[in-house]
Amino acid sequence: MTGTSSPAATTPRLRVAVAGASGRMGRMLIEAVRASDDCVLAGALDVAASPAVGSDATAFLGIASGVPITADLRAGLQHADVLIDFTRPEGTLAHLAVCAELGVKAVIGTTGFSAVQKAEIAAYAEKTAVVFAPNMSVGVNVTLKLLQMAAKALGEGYDVEIVEAHHKHKVDAPSGTALKMGEVIAEAQGTRLSDRAVYERYGDTGARQQGTIGFATIRGGDVVGEHTVMFIGAGERVEVTHKSNSRVGYTEGSLRAARFLATRRTGMFDMFDVLGLN
Repeated sequence: MTGTSSPAATTPRLRVAVAGASGRMGRMLIEAVRASDDCVLAGALDVAASPAVGSDATAFLGIASGVPITADLRAGLQHADVLIDFTRPEGTLAHLAVCAELGVKAVIGTTGFSAVQKAEIAAYAEKTAVVFAPNMSVGVNVTLKLLQMAAKALGEGYDVEIVEAHHKHKVDAPSGTALKMGEVIAEAQGTRLSDRAVYERYGDTGARQQGTIGFATIRGGDVVGEHTVMFIGAGERVEVTHKSNSRVGYTEGSLRAARFLATRRTGMFDMFDVLGLN
């Protein structure tokens, strides 16, 4: 007796929409989605004033995807499972409102949110699943874990300074990653960053106040992102540094976050959750 084999079951590919589709990060995300085996581009968003609106989302690659770049949020999200967003706070919140309405999950790499805006994101996470992190790089998030460990061991007697450098087009300072580093250190030591942060030093500042966490910002050229945290004690200094040579790490981390959300319906998550570091 000759049997007939049934076709192998295939897992549907994750349908991904990208915000800021004509920007540098947006294009890298679109290229990464196309190169993946388990994701497919399902939407591309941009502001109405963008000259790219109406064009094919992969035209910059010299190929056609059949996905047009649109400023119509509902049209751009209607076929998506998850949105990846690296835009600006106001735009991200507008996108997230529609995601919550349509049941689309969201990976948010946008930085520069106020405390009130972060509370809005948390409220939307009660309606859909959200991964929200100031940096999607796997390496950066492993660095954050190392800082958590160092902060617990290097508490008393060590001053903390955070130095970050980014390209000249970055509009917020300190970077979201630098702030997250400060938050991780403060929390690991049982304190709050808001009670310890020093963002400016000029003129006669007086001696360094014990327990503060200092920030220094560098902007110039095309620096993708560099962060160094110094734990400075008597006779020694421990430095933890992460340098990004390209934005590829952000795209790969974003896709890992999107895959993580595939099995979640609601809730607020970060990259520690995605990477199993919590």
